[in-house]
Amino acid sequence: MLSLRKSTGTIGAKIAIFRRITIRTVVILDKNMKIILFGSDNTVAYARIMEFLATFPDVTVVDGGAVGSGGATSASSSIFDGADMAFSIGGDGTFLRTAHRIGRAGIPILGINAGHLGFLADVQLDEIVEALPAILAGRYDVETRSLLQLEIPDCPEPYQKYSLNEVAVLKRDLSSMVSVSVYIDGAFLNQYDADGLVIATPTGSTAYAMSAGGPILEPQSDCYAIVPIAPHSLTARPLVIRDSCRLEIEVRSRNGLFLVAADGNPLPLTTRYRLRLQQADYRISVVRRPESNFYETLRQKLMWGQDPRLVNRQK
Repeated sequence: MLSLRKSTGTIGAKIAIFRRITIRTVVILDKNMKIILFGSDNTVAYARIMEFLATFPDVTVVDGGAVGSGGATSASSSIFDGADMAFSIGGDGTFLRTAHRIGRAGIPILGINAGHLGFLADVQLDEIVEALPAILAGRYDVETRSLLQLEIPDCPEPYQKYSLNEVAVLKRDLSSMVSVSVYIDGAFLNQYDADGLVIATPTGSTAYAMSAGGPILEPQSDCYAIVPIAPHSLTARPLVIRDSCRLEIEVRSRNGLFLVAADGNPLPLTTRYRLRLQQADYRISVVRRPESNFYETLRQKLMWGQDPRLVNRQK
């Protein structure tokens, strides 16, 4: 554990220097806070956050390790004991890996965007001087997000069971489609002849599912989206279902192979395996600033109402 505590007082008044900006902040904490930092491969952003948090005497910072594209470190789960919040420093991929690292611990996660699009990150890197003091003083909201639970009966290989974004069924042959049959609560829905199929949570509706033409779901919606990827039939449209539904999926392909990817983590399988999906029995807690608004985020990230030609010209 890396401790940055400098005093036991509850009022910290200091001069914080961050990215050559000098400000005076006064933060009143109800108690000493313990924060776990998880970072991507962006070590510069990670170091900046560490340096800034070091100016808060009532905050203990624990280095949770890197959760970059190469996978999470094997830090002990004991670091979660007594933790008040986790910071995910990176893009949406880093946030997903942080969520899987946190798992059932129930620790709220604040996303600090040091990546690109960043739907899950509530704070931009250049906003931390203004945003973090308020958050550390308790001025934030917590949203809970549902997950999908994947079961593959009799599968001998280890696989990721829980997905915050989506579970995708994908072809492994570049030249041919897969046939994906979907059953909802035991009733046959459809056989999708396509490049694949995405089952997305509301959180994941702005990720892979959106790029495949799926609907955008409000994050607190009690539903999932079933979205075919490049379907052979033009009448195969996305479908929104209740999140209390149980899905069973069987796959056929010309070579007898397919991929299942939980939040982007692929597992090659043969078509003899069936997939079962249902809502997970726990949720991920996400920290949001009170002024945050999902609809404003959509407008900004997707540039609704803007002329992209003018935006690119200004850059």
